Amino acid sequence: MALLTDEVRAYIGREGPPFPACDTVEAGAVRRYAQAIMDADPAYASAEAGARYGGAVAPPLYPSFMFRTPFGAPDVLTDRAHDPDFDGIVMGVGNGLPELPLHGLALLNGGAEVEFYSYARHGERVLQKSRYADIQEKQTKSGPMLLVIIETEFTTEAGQLLLRARKTIIRR
Repeated sequence: MALLTDEVRAYIGREGPPFPACDTVEAGAVRRYAQAIMDADPAYASAEAGARYGGAVAPPLYPSFMFRTPFGAPDVLTDRAHDPDFDGIVMGVGNGLPELPLHGLALLNGGAEVEFYSYARHGERVLQKSRYADIQEKQTKSGPMLLVIIETEFTTEAGQLLLRARKTIIRR
């Protein structure tokens, strides 16, 4: 049974719209994130220590963790709780991509590659834009599986590229 149908293949190249994080890069959230990753770089806390970057900055991967559901926004799990075909997997929801028609297949994290370009500074608004870069089918001893490659760019509102992430999602 092939998983990579023409319907699924048609998603390759599709992009989600660019959209902003619900909050700007904020000192308290940066502090909590830096504490969680155990990185006490002074540039994360003070404009003086981060002067060579144009002010206080966030850790390099911080922009990829800024995208949360804003207060008052609908919750996709609650909205779809009564849908008998909904399997609870909401892969595209966090990155603005349309949902792949792969109901009933498990989702596994296949890893990520990240290219870092610039730090996000305190007070900046970060946007993300994702696309389905590729979808490949592989045969395994357990049967077929799909490798879904999603590329996401994180930029400032002014268009400065902060980081590019290439995630592999395994569906089987």
